[in-house]
Amino acid sequence: MEPAPNEIVVYSTTWCSDCRRAKRVLDRMGAHYRWIDVDNDEAAADRVIRINRGLRVVPTILFPDGTILTEPSDAELEAKLAG
Repeated sequence: MEPAPNEIVVYSTTWCSDCRRAKRVLDRMGAHYRWIDVDNDEAAADRVIRINRGLRVVPTILFPDGTILTEPSDAELEAKLAG
């Protein structure tokens, strides 16, 4: 499923500590987002691999403006959400 034009999409897994950290930042900043577990969605896993040039890296976060952050630090994610 392709993301809606106005939503943040977070590709993640349940076991990933960086994913849980990103979720905490998104929640703290009041962001509205769709959380997709790539372990349970083969099409989403394939999309993450395409986005990251062959690597299955999570979290991969897509923003409505076309920006993509892969494994962002808290500061990077906070700056993007505040911007």
